[in-house]
Amino acid sequence: MSFIELKNVRKGYGEGSLRTEVLDDINLSIEEGEFVAVVGFSGSGKTTLISLVAGLLEADAGEVLYKGAPVPGPGPERGIVFQNYSLLPWLTVTGNVELAVKQVFPEKSAAERREHAVRYIDMVNLKRALWKRPHELSGGMRQRVSVARTLSMQPEVLLLDEPFGALDALTRATLQDELMKIWEQDRRTVLMITNDVDEALLLSDRIIPLTPGPKATLGPEFKVDLDRPRDRTEMNHDPEFTRLRNEITHYLTEVNAESKLAAMKTARRLPDIKPIDLLAPTSKA
Repeated sequence: MSFIELKNVRKGYGEGSLRTEVLDDINLSIEEGEFVAVVGFSGSGKTTLISLVAGLLEADAGEVLYKGAPVPGPGPERGIVFQNYSLLPWLTVTGNVELAVKQVFPEKSAAERREHAVRYIDMVNLKRALWKRPHELSGGMRQRVSVARTLSMQPEVLLLDEPFGALDALTRATLQDELMKIWEQDRRTVLMITNDVDEALLLSDRIIPLTPGPKATLGPEFKVDLDRPRDRTEMNHDPEFTRLRNEITHYLTEVNAESKLAAMKTARRLPDIKPIDLLAPTSKA
């Protein structure tokens, strides 16, 4: 039995002629302790996919299973980190993390909750900013708070929805390295959504492309057999890294080109009509 499983999942939005089928025939199995990355283009339905696993959305057809049972809705055992920080602006770093701790561990005393929150804030190297509020933090620091808040819930599954997509390259690389170190400590099950092939290769055990929408589906998986712990500098000289990067990039390029060609063939052709004021004036007798 897989830890997380999606069987023949379909999801769309809208009604009637305005309906868009976003995901179609999604089949995915993730084992406990595995780090899986789904890569795809913007607008292909990646966030919809991870929201189904998180229980934030319900599939129109098919099954979303966690430990063999249907996902009934959101739960603390499936922690999610969004691309936007989703921090409460009136709370400090400690307060934002402690709020999640209080919801998941109500039996803890105030002192125990504070200690628990600070431990995870320290894990993402933000102990110096314990009493700062979100407006006093950089984008990268805010995302660290978001990661610490999710980790403090001690979820069995970590869901990452392009968590570093809005950051500059240097901050993104730093947080990727931090995430890699944290994951190496306890190897939780992770499903990551990203549009960055290099990021997926650095972090994951398997990479699965999501084809362009509408009716996006999962393509062939690519197993990442690169030694851990991984060093981004050394990886750039690894022939296996180069091969995987080229194969995945080539696949994404090909399916994107095919999708655009199919869209052109099905596009509606507008009638060749000219406005009346552009027609040649009639001559007067």
